[in-house]
Amino acid sequence: MKKSNGKSEAEIAGIDLEHELPPGEGDDGSSEPAGRAVPEEASGPAAELQKLKAERDSLQDRFARAQAEFDNVRRRAAKEQQDFRDYAAADAIKSLLPVVDSFERALQVKSEPGDFRSGVELIYKQLQDVLVKLGVRAIPAKGEPFDPHVHEAIEMVETSDAPDHEVIEELQRGYKMKDRLLRPAMVKVAKNP
Repeated sequence: MKKSNGKSEAEIAGIDLEHELPPGEGDDGSSEPAGRAVPEEASGPAAELQKLKAERDSLQDRFARAQAEFDNVRRRAAKEQQDFRDYAAADAIKSLLPVVDSFERALQVKSEPGDFRSGVELIYKQLQDVLVKLGVRAIPAKGEPFDPHVHEAIEMVETSDAPDHEVIEELQRGYKMKDRLLRPAMVKVAKNP
């Protein structure tokens, strides 16, 4: 090799002649010696850039698909919840329809006031049975100690006839469905002077 400014062409090109592989044993399996292969710096950055762009595009595509799948699952879950609420309400209403039918029949019949009252009492009992079947129960109030979790005090009445903070009158019945409060009982509460 020719020398230029005291260096050989191999040294200028960055080729290590002492560690050069014999012919047929290049890094890429070609018969070219490793020292004469095209330096990686020439094609490396462009190839690396293409590889990174392809990887980025692949990741963006996977992200877009995952996001679309998540949106679909969220929409499907919201629809299932709404359907469940609709059908749950439909079941409750379906069980109340016979009570409505009984009221309509009672209103169509011309009868004595005593008979009308007994008919309405039967319908009331039918409605109570439906509520019990749905898991609804009345909250005990009169004679019970005042409980702010299930009672709503409308008035404090000064009296010595009942213990302090005892419910003396129920103005509107409260209801629970299983352990969930549907409506607190509106009550008057005793207050000892």
